[in-house]
Amino acid sequence: MKKPIFYLLLFVFLGFSSCKSAKNPTQLKSPNGNIALEFSLDSIGAPHYQISYQGKELVSPSLLGFLADRNFNLADNFDLKSSHLETYYDEWDAPWGENKHHINHYNELNVKLENKEGTHLTLVFRLFNEGAAFRYEYNIAKTDSVTIMDELTQFNFLNPATTWTIPADFESYEHLYRKLPLDELKAANTPATFNFENLAYTMIHEAALVDFPEMTIQSYEPRKFKANLAPMPNGTKALVPNTFHTPWRTMHIVDKATDLIASSMILNLNDPCVLEDTSWIKPMKYVGIWWGMHLGIQSWSIHDRHGATTKNAIELIDFAAKNNIDAVLFEGWNEGWDTWGTNQEFNYLKAYDDFDIEQIAQYAKEKGIKIIGHHETGGNIPHYESQLDSALNWLTSLGIYDLKTGYAGAFKEGYRHHSQYGVQHYRKVVEKTAAHKITLNAHEPIKDTGIRRTYPNSMTREGARGMEWNAWSEGNPPEHHEILPFTRIAAGPMDYTPGIFDILYKNTKNLPERKAWNGLDKGNSRVNTTLAKQVALWVVLYSPMQMASDLPSNYEGHPAFQFFRDFDPDFDKTYPLEGEIGEYVVIARKAKENYFLGAVTNEEERDLTIDLDFLKPKTTYQAIIYADGKDADWSTNPESYEIIKKDVTSADTLNLHLAKGGGTAISFKPIN
Repeated sequence: MKKPIFYLLLFVFLGFSSCKSAKNPTQLKSPNGNIALEFSLDSIGAPHYQISYQGKELVSPSLLGFLADRNFNLADNFDLKSSHLETYYDEWDAPWGENKHHINHYNELNVKLENKEGTHLTLVFRLFNEGAAFRYEYNIAKTDSVTIMDELTQFNFLNPATTWTIPADFESYEHLYRKLPLDELKAANTPATFNFENLAYTMIHEAALVDFPEMTIQSYEPRKFKANLAPMPNGTKALVPNTFHTPWRTMHIVDKATDLIASSMILNLNDPCVLEDTSWIKPMKYVGIWWGMHLGIQSWSIHDRHGATTKNAIELIDFAAKNNIDAVLFEGWNEGWDTWGTNQEFNYLKAYDDFDIEQIAQYAKEKGIKIIGHHETGGNIPHYESQLDSALNWLTSLGIYDLKTGYAGAFKEGYRHHSQYGVQHYRKVVEKTAAHKITLNAHEPIKDTGIRRTYPNSMTREGARGMEWNAWSEGNPPEHHEILPFTRIAAGPMDYTPGIFDILYKNTKNLPERKAWNGLDKGNSRVNTTLAKQVALWVVLYSPMQMASDLPSNYEGHPAFQFFRDFDPDFDKTYPLEGEIGEYVVIARKAKENYFLGAVTNEEERDLTIDLDFLKPKTTYQAIIYADGKDADWSTNPESYEIIKKDVTSADTLNLHLAKGGGTAISFKPIN
């Protein structure tokens, strides 16, 4: 790892000419000069910022600050005491990720303010080549703590844009994305992605959300938004010490939609890894007792067609060992599922009688297969935290070092999932699992803001509409998968759980009759893609813990499953090749000596010509292409596919035909 380099930027280097600015600069440019930011105080001493991109105004003057309880002024009456400019360059390596090598290069404007009420505020602005970030650092005199009532941060845009967002829901991110004109957008969660045509693609989000409520954005005038924080039960937003800093408020600003994919900016705004040893943290492929329960042919509870039995577990372990799969996930293994909908008090130390966890753990160890444990909380956080330490100790005593958590249910006493209370709990679980050398996959989580840099055991999470919605609702439309890489997954990995081969659920006819899960099955449920697209999604929808989610019986003897056998989720580098939000996307990824490519499209069929210049030069590869069949169509003939093999080099191109709602997956293996 290269050592960080700090130095004060020369005033002339940044291209500013005002003598006043030389003493206390208020302007900043990105290292490549494309993004410019200016800070100002208005007539009442309230701080503002504005941003331009390639010489065109993008964000008009926008207010900064917070409202606290009536005893403290965090918002205005400020004087500028000092400011200075810095630049920073560092290179660092992650133990896993879309890219393992990262460059952290930014210019910083540090502005120190003070008001007559004794509030000291430092505003830290950073401009990267791919975007802007800022945070607040407060020091409030004559108090030990402060109650935050509201955030005043604004994002005021001048130009029209197309937006892709989900609603500003403080409980769940599992919504379909809406494509709306910027003028019609009223409120949204982040990441919120905008296309300002002929200007830039932007994505508003936050980084290093550690001990603070999540931020959403709310319109107060057309094209103008302010931050809105998830509240506590009493309506306040956060309780903070007298010296505190906020998460980073971030805005990617790039030329192409594909530049949003695999950016390092969110990670670079988080603290470096605090774990001395990360050798135990490995990407993995897994299967599990999961899809059958969402289909309704199995259940979490022991009383009705129980899925997590010793017999099923042994069969899954054998399947994983035979198919080059690293791990098996077991849900519904522990006592307490019978309490669902009441007190929801799970026992994380006691398996159901038909699940011999000691025998299963020993058998998995003999077969070289990892077990992914499962802790569903049902939203009962006090109960889960009361057992957390003993439950983690018990898992490790069984040789289980991987865990999936779940929060499908309302929190007690009116707390919101995404409030400061929720953020603190999710962080606690990350830290405690790290102390036990356990990796974590969180469902119904707080959104990803880059914690995986600091705690790389936090490997993946849900936080969007995933595969299970296809089992008991109208499902996710074909365009959903072409939106996620530019929105939710641009913020971090997602456990979408792709890989359903029985698209129309024809093969469930020989299994127990499907029951409507939780009363949600609408009777027309199916997966709204082609089979080839399901294969391609293993590449496109990034997760270091990647699941083959279908029933193992649907993979047995299936030629297309060879892709997952060959697939390696331990990537070294990602190549976002082509794409437009909601339309199509093509991504290639390098894993050791092999490469994998995924191309997917929305409801429109598409012909693409892809340059293979991302491959290692002077090397011949066997390309194994899993493509839509000539008559494939997501709605009428989704399971038509073909497998083609050809030798290629980095000098070649490939012509891909994607059916409606279809895709192509390719594995590249060197042969010389």
